[in-house]
Order: sequence, then C-alpha cells, then structure tokens
Amino acid sequence: MTTDTPQPPHHRIEGPSTAPVLILGPSLGTSTALWDAVAPELSVTHRVVRWDLPGHGGSPASLIGPGVTVADLAGLVLALADTLGAERFSYAGVSLGGAVGLHLAVHHPERVERLAVLCSSAHFGGSTMWEERAAAVRREGLAALADSADARWFTPGFTVPALVDAHREADPDAYAACCDALAAFDLRDRLPSILAPTLLVAGREDPATPPAHLREIADAVPGATLTEIPGASHLAPAEQPEAVLAALRGHLTAGSGRRGMEVRREVLGDAHVDRAQARQTEFTARFQDFISRYAWGEIWTDPTLSRRERSLVTLTALVAHGHTEELAMHVRAARRNGLRPDEIGAVLLQTAVYCGVPAANAAFAVAQRVLAEEDAPGE
Repeated sequence: MTTDTPQPPHHRIEGPSTAPVLILGPSLGTSTALWDAVAPELSVTHRVVRWDLPGHGGSPASLIGPGVTVADLAGLVLALADTLGAERFSYAGVSLGGAVGLHLAVHHPERVERLAVLCSSAHFGGSTMWEERAAAVRREGLAALADSADARWFTPGFTVPALVDAHREADPDAYAACCDALAAFDLRDRLPSILAPTLLVAGREDPATPPAHLREIADAVPGATLTEIPGASHLAPAEQPEAVLAALRGHLTAGSGRRGMEVRREVLGDAHVDRAQARQTEFTARFQDFISRYAWGEIWTDPTLSRRERSLVTLTALVAHGHTEELAMHVRAARRNGLRPDEIGAVLLQTAVYCGVPAANAAFAVAQRVLAEEDAPGE
C-alpha cells in the first residue's frame, strides 16, 4: 500500500523549536508512552518528536491498510518531518520503529543525521509467524495478545500499565497490517550502505529480538556500535530508561566535543585555547572536556541566540558575579563576536544600574585595559 502524499501520524513534540530534531519511533502495540521516561531528558538538547503507529495511540487506523510495508510507515515519518520543516533529523526507534529507522537510513540517507536502533532487527524471523499473528488478530481481536504483553515485553515482575492499555486499545486491523509489514521486512543485504552514525541497543533478556539480531546489524553497518543493557527485555526504554538515556545521549552528542572545540577557538581565540590545553592535567581533563562538549558544543551552538547576544549576556553575568579574570577573556571574545567598544561600554553601564557601581567600576577597568591592548600597535 502506498500513498503519494501520506498524512502525518499522531505525534507529540517536546523541546526547543530551534534544537536539532530527534524522531522517536514506537514498537508494535505501544504508543508514545513507550518513551515517557526518556523523551523529557532528551528534549533538553533536541526537539523530540514521538509518533504513534497507525491505529495505535492517537493515530487513525485509516493511515494504512492490509499489505502495508515498512517503506509505507517510513513515508509517514517523512511526511511528519516535512510538516516540521526538518530537512534532516536524527531517529531512534524500537522494534518495528527501529525497522523504520533502518529503512530511512538505507533509502533516504540525505534525511537521517544519526540513527539508533533499539531492540529491533534487520529481519523478524521470516514471514510465517507474522502472517499467522495477523490472521489471528483479524479473526479474534487483540485481547489474547494484550493479556500476554507483559511476558513478551518485560522481564518477570515488571510492567508499564500505560503500554499494556495501549496494546489493548489498538485497532486490530491496523495492528494486523503492521504484522504484514514485519512479515515482509528483510534489509540484511542493504545494511552496508548505511552512512549515518549508527547505535544498536539490545536488551540482554529480549526473547523477541535477542542481542544476536542487533549484533548482526552492528557487524554489517560501517562504524556502528552496539550496547547491551542488562535487566532489559524487548521494551528497554520503558524498563531501563536510565541506561537507554545514557546510550542515546552519548550517541546523539558524539560530535559536540569536536564542534565545541571549534566554536571555543572561534570565540576565544587559538592562543587562549592553546594555553588552556597546555595547562590541562589528568585532574582537569574531564572538566576541559565538559566545557568543550556542553558550554561550547551545545549552549554556544544553539541558534536561538546569536554570538553577539551571547556575549552581551555573558559580560553581564561575569560582572554580576565579580569574575574579572573571565571578564577580560570575554571582552576579547565580544570583540571577535562583532561588538564595538561603545557597545561593550553600554553593557557595563547597564550593569552599574543592576549589579552595582563597584562591580561596574572594576569591570570598566578590566575592559579598558583589554581594549587598549587590542588597539596597541602590533596587536
């Protein structure tokens, strides 16, 4: 089943509108609630978009019909990304949602920034099991499957009532159509063509897609990494959210340290950064890495504020707290970010009103010295 202009599925958005887009895909029988314990934390650095499969959660069953393919479901995700204006996005998905991510990375590499595939597979054990399940659901409904959801999804003694309820409330025909998609899915021969940086996450106690399935993908996708999570079955984001969050954060921000160092040099200058690096010791190395990754790789790269505006805010904060040594460094940075001396003076005059005259007096002395040094011959 294909449509020329698919309607986007039901979705939920969290995080800043200017942040990089991260789309989170669901497992069969679940809803956006699968990501409840993970998405809010990811939304600190990303515009997180969770979507529901057709006939699940808030998505209408009419989005698909019998014979639907993973390619059709991927088309719904692309339609969703288009409505958000997201030309490129990162994607993480569980089980069927992970298969959608693999399809996107293979067939639409220009759209996928980074990929994470959780508790999923490049094939789901052949078509017979899924064809039989689809037929049973069309004939008998979802009650029996919903009753056994805990055993299929979680380790013994664990449950998430909201997910079990979502399974019970799913539309049987749409659920069966998603089984059709799983029955026909096999992307093993295309895995080496995936270019997006790829993370595989396996639940160590997952009987549906055991770690060997994720290892198969990791071995085939160039540069892919695999993380196994103890104490997790098939729905790892719900059962072990902290471990999943740590893995996703590390993957999604893997380039922030490198980009942060670039921005740090652009704003503070090579001489300052080189001095800081030369003074780095084993004791301070983690702090220097934190500064590069977080302050410069995530905060200073956020396009919500321009670098000029960030310099204005930073100067004010440093004056308020009396950090004159840092102030000298950021007066130089403000000049690199395009502020004129009179604009810097205006900021410091403003601080006299709201931070106090003594603080502003010290700040003017520091700024005057720095600006004089920059204007000196040969500087």
